[in-house]
Amino acid sequence: QVQFVESGGGLVQPGGSLRLSCAASGFTFSTYALVWYRLAPGKERELVANIDITGSKPYYSDFVKGRFTISRDNAKNTLYLQMNSLKPEDTAVYYCNGARPGTFIRPSTSWGQGTQVTGSS
Repeated sequence: QVQFVESGGGLVQPGGSLRLSCAASGFTFSTYALVWYRLAPGKERELVANIDITGSKPYYSDFVKGRFTISRDNAKNTLYLQMNSLKPEDTAVYYCNGARPGTFIRPSTSWGQGTQVTGSS
């Protein structure tokens, strides 16, 4: 059973920081690229960042580049997202998932519950 458990979200002031974690299980973690997505009210799901199977090749969407850092610990089956300089427009539910390298194929159709991030004064 593929599972993703996101945690670490919360309510922070603009300019604040959070570190999100994603504990994954039920698939061979180290063979998948990993991805953070977010879903904001009234918007479509959007890609935040992804990282290759070794953790050496991160990719960031333009709206977070320079502020967020994605990383992974294959020994712990855990994905992280360090979020700095948070903005109100970062407010969303953040989800993690996997992808076969070079594809959009996920380990299953399963999604976690996500973790809510709110950057508000």
